[in-house]
Amino acid sequence: MTNYNKILADLKVELLLSLDYLQYSFDKIKKLNISSESTQPEDLETFEALVSRFSRTTDIFIAKYMRSFALNDDPGFRGSLVDMINYAEKKNLITSARQWLEIRELRNKISHEYATADLKNIFEQVLENTPLVLEIKKRIK
Repeated sequence: MTNYNKILADLKVELLLSLDYLQYSFDKIKKLNISSESTQPEDLETFEALVSRFSRTTDIFIAKYMRSFALNDDPGFRGSLVDMINYAEKKNLITSARQWLEIRELRNKISHEYATADLKNIFEQVLENTPLVLEIKKRIK
């Protein structure tokens, strides 16, 4: 039998560390007042760090933490990704399933289209959604 309490505790440590790194990158962009329009190599590097940390953090939370959370609560849970996100909303782990589905879509866009996509648009979406992602820190404590 799988010990989801242990898995969840381990994932919490990983997720909190990832959230701290995401917060650092987000604060750095705000502090330096970097615009998503910038073409300066240093600014682009800072944005790329934020995008990478956003993608990694949301992946840990959605693909690993949410699933383990659902299985810890209901070991028979066998729902789809949408079911899992809806379950997380029902259990108050997140405030809006719709927003988290959009965050998941953004994460997939980053992973699969990053090289050819409109970087400015990706940067702006990440900046807009990062505060919501950082909010989960309060919910998993």
